[in-house]
Amino acid sequence: MGYAVEHLGEDDDNGTMVGNVADLAATVVGRRIVSAERKPLPVKRWSFSEDVDTLGQFVLTLDDGTQVGLRDTDDCCAYTELEAFLLHPERVDHIITGVGTTDGYTRWHIYADMGDVLELTVNWSCGNPFYYGYGFDIYVVPLGSATGKLTGGWS
Repeated sequence: MGYAVEHLGEDDDNGTMVGNVADLAATVVGRRIVSAERKPLPVKRWSFSEDVDTLGQFVLTLDDGTQVGLRDTDDCCAYTELEAFLLHPERVDHIITGVGTTDGYTRWHIYADMGDVLELTVNWSCGNPFYYGYGFDIYVVPLGSATGKLTGGWS
């Protein structure tokens, strides 16, 4: 089971969506999903700051207790938002082997050997190409940590 890597035109994506999928995969592959829900997650916005924000976002809790938050972004005419998710409970006992996309990065698939464990419907636009920020902010909160840290990008 797997998905071919999608290739978008240079006017459609500057690598942000490809990087987002890779960041998510680096966090979830080899784990199992315990829960998937929209809820607040305490995160540090910047590594040089002690300020903690509680952000509402889509949160995956993994079998090792790690929480992975995907937060929608919106920067003028560029944005990324999770519209819907579908968890397949009959497959959550399987270890995640990859993250792939279809339909121009609008369908994300977190999959195991038996098929998709979780499907995400994502709406996104790079806006005025490459001037504004887009892509999910992905936060990781390890078990025992009080706050999460932004993966990739500025942290």
